[in-house]
Amino acid sequence: MDENTENQETLKLGGNIELSGFRSLNGGQMIILKKMVGNYARRLADRSSNFELLHLHMKTVHERETSELFEIHGKLIDNGKHSISKVTERNVFVAVDSALKKLEEQG
Repeated sequence: MDENTENQETLKLGGNIELSGFRSLNGGQMIILKKMVGNYARRLADRSSNFELLHLHMKTVHERETSELFEIHGKLIDNGKHSISKVTERNVFVAVDSALKKLEEQG
């Protein structure tokens, strides 16, 4: 994937929240996802000294007709300190929630 494709796939929510790789989700799933990420971002920003960036990247692995696995990579930058998380789950919402929880615990 070249850099331009990567940039086209990145969805910015506000100034410091980025989602990439989520375009396979439908509209209803995206609404729920954005609310989840927004709630976590608010909590992370309240607890941080200088909330710079929250980035989530989704990759679908082992895709089959009946089930698939979602791999979520999370990155939080707070006052120059990088925290990362990686979660693989069958449910995209559980995966995102777990990845954000890990970032919250590290922060």
